[in-house]
Amino acid sequence: MTKLDATEYESFETIKQTTDSGVEFWFARDLQSVLRYTQWRNFHKVIDRAMLACKNSGFAVRDHFANISKTIQMPKTAEKQVIDYKLTRYACYLIVQNGDPRKEIIALGQTYFAIQTRRQELADTFNQLDENIAT
Repeated sequence: MTKLDATEYESFETIKQTTDSGVEFWFARDLQSVLRYTQWRNFHKVIDRAMLACKNSGFAVRDHFANISKTIQMPKTAEKQVIDYKLTRYACYLIVQNGDPRKEIIALGQTYFAIQTRRQELADTFNQLDENIAT
């Protein structure tokens, strides 16, 4: 089994955002770049498959894929409004599960989001423990 170093996850950590209340999220266009999709239309197909998986799993898509718009700079100081998504960890996990399996970064992303999800589950369980409960 290959040992994965923290440096291999750094690109996912670098693009991670945090709300004022401490909730982690990622922007889809940032994730697109890390996953080495050069064209939005190709990456959006992956997002669509991930959204379908989310819906078919019984979750509300809008809770994990918040549709937002961004202004990007164009040549000659022009600006353009583009679609983006504010993604939960679960949404990112679904995206990497539906990504191009030929890309090594997809495999790293699958592992990263699986490990981070498990860490959060353990932290949530630990935070629910009562000091008076004997284990």
